[in-house]
Amino acid sequence: MTIRVLIADDQEMVRRGLRRILESQPDIEVVGEAADGVAALEAARALRPDVALVDIRMPRMDGLEVTRRLAGTDTDSGPAGGTADPPPKVRVVVVTTFDLDEYVYPALRHGACGFLLKRSGPALLIEAVRAAVAGDSLISPSITVRLLRHVTGSRPAAPRALEALTERETEIAGQVAAGLTNADIARELFISSGTVKTHVASIQRKLGVRNRVGIAVHAWEMGYAAREVPRW
Repeated sequence: MTIRVLIADDQEMVRRGLRRILESQPDIEVVGEAADGVAALEAARALRPDVALVDIRMPRMDGLEVTRRLAGTDTDSGPAGGTADPPPKVRVVVVTTFDLDEYVYPALRHGACGFLLKRSGPALLIEAVRAAVAGDSLISPSITVRLLRHVTGSRPAAPRALEALTERETEIAGQVAAGLTNADIARELFISSGTVKTHVASIQRKLGVRNRVGIAVHAWEMGYAAREVPRW
């Protein structure tokens, strides 16, 4: 199945870069672009994408409102409350420069199934699109760390792993929970990114989780998350 993606960002250079990354994948097709929030709703209505990548700060209508209308339970008709048919429900991944709490929490409350920083890199962008279609979610590692610090303060009992992690896997899981990317971990451990990727896949299988967020939750609940977050 080809994943149909709409890109909404007011910067043409950003849209071009996101398109280039996504269209490098055989299962992803960028079906349209929009330079502002109203145009994003109109494009969603016309093109019926599977996933919309939405920036926060856009003219005419910001990304939070676009997210609410596309991914939430909003029933307003048309981009300005007119008589046009309401936009279809679309899985929204917010892709932005800003990781402020005033953006993160409303976006997630409005139904976004992903929140990525533009500096997160191509691999996480592609993973976030695929996770959205699978009904899962993916959040930038540095934001995940902050969220987890809020929700795991009381350290609830962690679920048992389906299979015990090795010492190396435990170490890598802790670094994932600290917000390190595969490339960061590879540099820290003096191994290849491919080796890290293999370990991460093994950790996901053993924990029964679907992405890095699941690994991070487990590591924080178990108390072995690394404490240092990388500086981008």
